[in-house]
Amino acid sequence: MVELQINTTQNVNINFIAASIGERMLAYVIDIVIKIAYVLGFGYIVFDVFKFDDVFNDLDGWSQQAVYVIFMLPVLFYTLTLESIFEGQTLGKRIMKIKVVKIDGYQASFPDYLIRWSLRAIDMIMFGVVGLITIVSSKKSQRLGDMSAGTSVISLKSNVNISHTILEELDDSYQPTYPNVIKLSDNDARIIKETYVRAKAAKDYETLIKLRKKIIQVVEIKEFNDTDIEFIDTILKDYNYYTQGM
Repeated sequence: MVELQINTTQNVNINFIAASIGERMLAYVIDIVIKIAYVLGFGYIVFDVFKFDDVFNDLDGWSQQAVYVIFMLPVLFYTLTLESIFEGQTLGKRIMKIKVVKIDGYQASFPDYLIRWSLRAIDMIMFGVVGLITIVSSKKSQRLGDMSAGTSVISLKSNVNISHTILEELDDSYQPTYPNVIKLSDNDARIIKETYVRAKAAKDYETLIKLRKKIIQVVEIKEFNDTDIEFIDTILKDYNYYTQGM
């Protein structure tokens, strides 16, 4: 199991678990099955149902080759197209709950998917042995295409979620209460979040009171009417509100 640490644009380190070789191989097999199903299904509809084979046989050699190329385009561009549409996932990756991400914390873009796709042929040399070797030997479980694109494939089954970082989900209509939270640093907010989550889960009200007093002292808040839990929760949300665009 390989753990990846991604630094977000808010300088927050988020730990992810890299997708295992087994997960990636199963996703690949599922995608292969889908491609085969397309070829068989579409071929049956076109040639058997609509009797295109009669027209096809009357075409010259170059025209027949052109038909084959057009017919196989969805198979050829399957991975590139779906990863671009579904933000790093093919149907196989979706089923296996794995995803392509940038290792610098940004969302992978079309050029990144294009680089991965264009180098797939090299990774698949010797029935994928080259890709397997690079994934196993890489510290971030990257095949050659990932190394070139600066991406990796992570598992979405890991327990890492937004509550493990200083990130908070905010509604578009959210209105902050304490503008002085900008006095806090990312490290301050992270410590507050971690302490808050632990104390709240353990119903450690004494720690919550101490934490609230420390926040008031640092942020220089004179008045508040919330409970300790509501107050700290608001502080974290306000911090995210004021820093998310920075």
